[in-house]
Amino acid sequence: MLFSAFLTILGLSLFEAVSSVDNAIINAEVLHTMGKRARRWFLTWGMFIAVFLVRGLLPFAVVWVFNTSLTPIQIFSAAWSSDPMVIDSIHRSAPILLVAGGVFLLFLFLHWLFLEEKRMGLPRAEKFFMAQGVWFYAVVSILLAVIAWFALRESNLMGFGAVVGSTLFFITHGFKQNAEEQERKLLGSAHSDLSKLFFLEIIDTTFSIDGVLGAFAFTLSVPLILLGNGLGAFLVRELTLHNIERIKRYVYLKNGAMYSILVLGIIMILHSFGFYIPEYLSPIATFIIIGFFFWKSHLELKLGYQL
Repeated sequence: MLFSAFLTILGLSLFEAVSSVDNAIINAEVLHTMGKRARRWFLTWGMFIAVFLVRGLLPFAVVWVFNTSLTPIQIFSAAWSSDPMVIDSIHRSAPILLVAGGVFLLFLFLHWLFLEEKRMGLPRAEKFFMAQGVWFYAVVSILLAVIAWFALRESNLMGFGAVVGSTLFFITHGFKQNAEEQERKLLGSAHSDLSKLFFLEIIDTTFSIDGVLGAFAFTLSVPLILLGNGLGAFLVRELTLHNIERIKRYVYLKNGAMYSILVLGIIMILHSFGFYIPEYLSPIATFIIIGFFFWKSHLELKLGYQL
């Protein structure tokens, strides 16, 4: 039991850190254009709000959204509660939460696979799907229809959960697209430090959603999610401060994060339909996938040095 919890926390930390590399890069690039006082404020209070407070509250918010019959106090105490009503409510809501999170993660992966510019970690497969980018919306629409069909056979709320996952993806995707445009404007013009601080807080909050929803593929235990995401968030802060240029040279880490998201999304959907998924599967799959792409990045980096 203790080993399983330890493995889960390590897996969560690694997933949070690697999936937030883009977030750390944006932070570092925008911070470079800001004054010393504004940088110091963001790296203390701003990072505390975005990295720890938001990531700390989001898991509770997610649990509450799928357990509205419970009061906020019951949700906050649920992590340590032995109240049978609270435990039963969360247990019954788990399939709805998991199918929503699974759909969100699958859509996130498929958008990256079909439409986003990338370094080709698996060249044949990724080039093929990039060439079929026009089919992205058809694929996710059909996928949603199939998942919702089977979910509705389980319960109406599970079907609704699948739609919520899809909706959440398109909302956060819209924010990220807008953030990319705003980043270019901020880097290329004399916007105030205050506007840049607001931008960083919004983009950090948006990126937090990916990590928090993915965390439920590892465990439904909020304390473990808080520990794992907290440690991963601390690593993101250290990347922003000290090692971002070095991390950017590991060009396939994003691929590792996205293939981990694919596996976690599938695990969440299968789990929501009652398939037995061992607790160790998510962290071990994350270690293997990210480890492979880290190794691939290291080889390319080493080859580049030799050349």
